[in-house]
Amino acid sequence: MFFMLLLVTFLIAAVVSTGVALLFAGPIRRVLVRLVSEDLAPLFRRYIVFAIYVVGIGGGVRLWDVEKYITPDKDGHLLALNADRWVIEVYKTLMGTLTGVAWMLLIFFLFALVAYVVVRGFELRKAV
Repeated sequence: MFFMLLLVTFLIAAVVSTGVALLFAGPIRRVLVRLVSEDLAPLFRRYIVFAIYVVGIGGGVRLWDVEKYITPDKDGHLLALNADRWVIEVYKTLMGTLTGVAWMLLIFFLFALVAYVVVRGFELRKAV
């Protein structure tokens, strides 16, 4: 049952990460095209998509949290993985994936905003 939980949480995290990557593909592409050359933008975009998957799956599949289902307590009893706990684990997976990816994208867009201000400043200074 533990391996099934691990597989299901991995698949949920991967699907959610794919959805977020597809949802933000356009904005990421436009930001990168504006900040770097047209030749480099696809390479940076590929890295950002890779980071979305790594952060999303890492945030959604929490091994240290699901480890409680295979580690006995001090009395030697294992925690039962029933339907209620499945719902909680699936919810934690969804929220962990979305939270991790949201923070990663927030940091990316904040750095992109700073870079845009710098690039725009150089463009305006060059035009004068």
